[in-house]
Amino acid sequence: MASVPTLSDLQMTHDPAGRGYHVVYREHEVNHCPGCGRTQWLIGRVSAECAFCSTALPLAEASMRHPSRPVIHHKNNLNTPAWAA
Repeated sequence: MASVPTLSDLQMTHDPAGRGYHVVYREHEVNHCPGCGRTQWLIGRVSAECAFCSTALPLAEASMRHPSRPVIHHKNNLNTPAWAA
């Protein structure tokens, strides 16, 4: 099995601005689906799915602090995180 080269192996640096346009679902905004243009979404913990064409977008507010435990940030921004089971 071949290993995947890292950025340091390729002598590249991490540059988020250089990756271009990044589509995400943003809470409290009108989000048009990039696939069909409609605005009805099924919202999950870390992604939103278009109710018509099933295009999935990551949530802008979702974050992963630990690879096995997603942290759920409530809009009221409580001091203690709610760990997913």
